[in-house]
Amino acid sequence: MRRIGFVVNPIAGMGGRVGLKGTDGKVSEAIQRGAEMRAPDRARDALVALADASAELKLYTYGGVMGADQAREVGIEPTVVGQPDGAKTETRATDTRDAVSEYLKHDIDLVLFVGGDGTAVDVATLIEETDQEIPILGVPAGVKVYSEVFGVSPEAAGHIAATFHETEPAEVNDIDEDEYRDGEVKTELRALASVPAAEQRQSSKQLGGGSVQGLAEGFTEEITADMTCVLAPGSTVGTIAEKLGVDGTALGVDVYRGGELLVEDGAADEIRGALGENNVVVVSPIGGQGFVFGRGNQQISPDVLRRSDIEIVASRRKLDDIGVLRVDTGDEALDERLRGWQRVRVGRHERRLMEVV
Repeated sequence: MRRIGFVVNPIAGMGGRVGLKGTDGKVSEAIQRGAEMRAPDRARDALVALADASAELKLYTYGGVMGADQAREVGIEPTVVGQPDGAKTETRATDTRDAVSEYLKHDIDLVLFVGGDGTAVDVATLIEETDQEIPILGVPAGVKVYSEVFGVSPEAAGHIAATFHETEPAEVNDIDEDEYRDGEVKTELRALASVPAAEQRQSSKQLGGGSVQGLAEGFTEEITADMTCVLAPGSTVGTIAEKLGVDGTALGVDVYRGGELLVEDGAADEIRGALGENNVVVVSPIGGQGFVFGRGNQQISPDVLRRSDIEIVASRRKLDDIGVLRVDTGDEALDERLRGWQRVRVGRHERRLMEVV
């Protein structure tokens, strides 16, 4: 019987839809902007996959929204080992660490956590401090998901947790959210963790290479005056923004139409409000991982994607490195629609077929 300690950071990812690029120290502001918790939904998705893959498991959780609620909602009766000190929407890093400390007393086989890179750091460093080699695995729910310890989706994480047989070391990385909001990405290796060895675990983010001037010129030549361009984060799309004369934000989402920057570093509702009749979302996959949606660009919400064409742009070298593309919008029906073969602009006129899996 597999014994799993399951912990949910309920505030993870709340800042994504409202354009905060993270939730560290920003929970109150996120709530004021209308943010809703997304981690509990992703926790339930992971638990359904976990239960479907194995009937022989024992689940340890913390109380309430940190795991017990989601387990019971999907029909799993957990062993509850403690309660968070914080309020329902204001749990703290110490609650996560306390939960993991309790799980380690119960001879568990894996810590399955729901959150982002900050949660991964809390879990991994706590285990390092105990000198134990308990593997960990993340259910992606945060705005920033740079580390190698996450499944590519909640369902993948649940399946891996139930079926893995071997482990391997993986990096736990994090970035400074204040610098990230100011347009600087500086990843820092925070820990090495033991993780399940599985193809459906994501790679750490790496930088792609190659010139993107040609593809930027090709795209801008095809823009019409009535076209609303939703410009996703990243340096490749940033090159297109420069060609358009847009002085926007490197790591946020901007909206451009007819020579005018309509929205700079926008939240989901601002982006939605700026859409017109002819919309295109311009996005480049994350190097090393292949994610097109669901990592660092949650402001581009499912309803925006449904109203827009999608232009994927990337250098040939980046595509060679990643092999396939991935999506994790939080809307399974939309993810399924986006899967399959997509044409990616790699030059002024050249395109390349890539599979979204």
